[in-house]
This record gives sequence, structure tokens and C-alpha cells, in this order.
Amino acid sequence: MIQENNLAVKLLAFQKKVNAIQKDGKNPHFKSSYATLNNIISEVKPLLNESGLLLSQPVINDVVHTTITHATSGEAVDSSMSLPVGLTPQQLGSAITYYRRYLLAGLLSLEMEDDDANSSSIGVDTRAWLNENTPPFKEAVKFLQGGNSIEAIEKKYKLSKTVREKLLSEAI
Repeated sequence: MIQENNLAVKLLAFQKKVNAIQKDGKNPHFKSSYATLNNIISEVKPLLNESGLLLSQPVINDVVHTTITHATSGEAVDSSMSLPVGLTPQQLGSAITYYRRYLLAGLLSLEMEDDDANSSSIGVDTRAWLNENTPPFKEAVKFLQGGNSIEAIEKKYKLSKTVREKLLSEAI
């Protein structure tokens, strides 16, 4: 039997009150806008507290957590993501903020349009793999035959050792 004072009932009450989160941040580098973490928290925290819910977002053992706890019963729901390794402190801070934003939005099923994902892609290799015997592979061979460098291809594609060697041998 569902009690009037449980986490699910309180989350439902919250969802009935919360509005779509507005974009308030600008990323001039990528010419995009997004909802900042401060804006999201300022919108949701008073409504959560009004519903008897506590928000916490600790980082524990390189994992960012977002937890909503029902203050009376202690029931909780949590969502988490592991942080990437090898980041500078500035990149790590950016990743923590980014994960907190998205974990909170996902956990509470917030309505928000966000196109700022580019800022978290620092250090993430987005190049596609170049595969043998494909049209891009054949174009790469012609590119090399035209006197261009393998490094130029590697700026656009990830190359396995085998594909790299085959490209160089076919370009001769």
C-alpha cells in the first residue's frame, strides 16, 4: 500500500510544480546556450524542499552522484556517473559541473533543451575509425598518392596500426 508520505508521492508533487528550465548560459566558443547548474538548482531546490525532499550531489571515489532523499522516511533515489580519467583540474571541474547538471535533469525528468554538450568533450576523441576497403579508405589512398601526409588523414580519422600500414603500402 502506497503511503501519502513516501518518496514517489513527493516526487510526483514536485513534478506537478516544476516548469521547463530556461537556458541562461552562453557558450561563445560553440555559439550555444544551455541551462546552467546554478539556474537548474535555483529552480528545483525550493520545490524539492517544499515537498520534503533533500538534494545532494557528492563526488565519491571519482563518481558524481545526484541523490534525492525524502527527509521524513529516508527513502532515496540516486543516479551516478564515473568521471573520465586523465583530466586537468580545470577539465575535471567542468566535467563535475556538467555531470551534476545532466544527472539532476535526468533524475528529476526535467524539461530542458540543452546544446552545450560540446564543452564536456574536451579530451574526447570524436574522430571516426577508418576501415579498410571502404570509400573513405579509397579516398585516403588517393589523398596520399597526391603527395599529402598520413598525419592529415589522422586528423580526420582514427587509424588502427593495420589500416595505417595498408594505407601507406597502397599509396606507393
